[in-house]
Amino acid sequence: MTDAQETAAQTSLRTTGGAPPDDGVPADGLPIPLLEPRDGIPPVVADEDALAEVIAAFAAGTGPVAVDAERASGYRYGQRAYLVQLRREGAGTALVDPVGCPDLSGLGEALADAEWILHAAAQDLPCLREIGMVPTRLFDTELAGRLAGFPRVGLGAMVEGVLGFALEKGHSAVDWSTRPLPEPWLRYAALDVELLVDLRDALEKELERQGKLEWALQEFAAIASAPPAPPRKDPWRRTSGMHKVRRRRQMAVVRELWTARDKVAQRRDVSPGKVLGDAAIVEAALALPANVHALTALPGFGHRMGRRQLEQWQAAVDRAKALADSELPQPGQQVTGPPPPRAWADKDPAAAARLSAARAAVSALAEELNVPQENLISPDTVRRACWEPPSPVTPESVAEMLRSLGARQWQIDLVSPLLSTALLTPPA
Repeated sequence: MTDAQETAAQTSLRTTGGAPPDDGVPADGLPIPLLEPRDGIPPVVADEDALAEVIAAFAAGTGPVAVDAERASGYRYGQRAYLVQLRREGAGTALVDPVGCPDLSGLGEALADAEWILHAAAQDLPCLREIGMVPTRLFDTELAGRLAGFPRVGLGAMVEGVLGFALEKGHSAVDWSTRPLPEPWLRYAALDVELLVDLRDALEKELERQGKLEWALQEFAAIASAPPAPPRKDPWRRTSGMHKVRRRRQMAVVRELWTARDKVAQRRDVSPGKVLGDAAIVEAALALPANVHALTALPGFGHRMGRRQLEQWQAAVDRAKALADSELPQPGQQVTGPPPPRAWADKDPAAAARLSAARAAVSALAEELNVPQENLISPDTVRRACWEPPSPVTPESVAEMLRSLGARQWQIDLVSPLLSTALLTPPA
């Protein structure tokens, strides 16, 4: 039995937080369904007066604050937040509508000194940052679960395995831009933060028991201090099915159609996939239709699409076909760093041998520590170190290289000794 399995089996770690029945986990060991927030469903905060009351209440609260955000991925353009849920001791639960209250910087400032508890923080932080909510300290319960060795780290699985309660799972993928939000959705949203503080406390104890709490604290600090991700270069290259498109002229069609679609989606505030599917873009790129009639015959451009829309897409195809050769996109993105590992054996057999040894060593250590390999050390960091190792290779020089590549100190302490050995592996 792993440490994580032992944790899930220990009812002493399963605390109710005052919401579910006081007698804890039933004798049959089955999780207790969590059906209602302990204080009921709070009203949605959608105007400045109500927001001011929430800010005052949460500023007066104590301890960490549980935070979650709901987006409308697949329905709306972008990744903006359409509901923010918070819970704090002394303040209760709040559901805030960022449509009615688009500037939550006042709330963020009121919570500036508090630790924020989020599940999968990297998913929610960008949309929270957009509305003025930026934590200075955080505790990521998903990442804590990974470091503690839990096999399933979704919020529902963690709450069930650690605290013994079953969360409703039915509304995670709904259109959160819907107004007014239905009561069952609001109940689901409130329950998402109901037990986050309890989960955080139990996971902190478990990480401390395993000797991994300092690792987690370093990871949380890195997430909290990380700058916003830069805009992705050439996002059109991520069109699904792009691997079928080989010729530069066809790539230009993908680029033009992707750009035209993005403008329409942004203007209409809908998901780009609802305007035109990726599969249709690729089909048009491969076929290079000569006119609207030919375009209509392609999958994704059927009879349901109006003449005006079809002309719009054909115009994008025609623009790509009219480009001079010098204006066509290059076959691949400019790649920084090492080539794909599959090419290493031919390009640099010595580097391939180093990578094989390094991967084996990292894998063995990750298994010994019961930590996912990607959390022990980034695969990209390992590849970069193996492709261009420091000279000379010593534990100190490897540690410095790992630090320059963004590794945290706990990772450096664990990985640099074994990586310095792997980097001295001779070619086969």
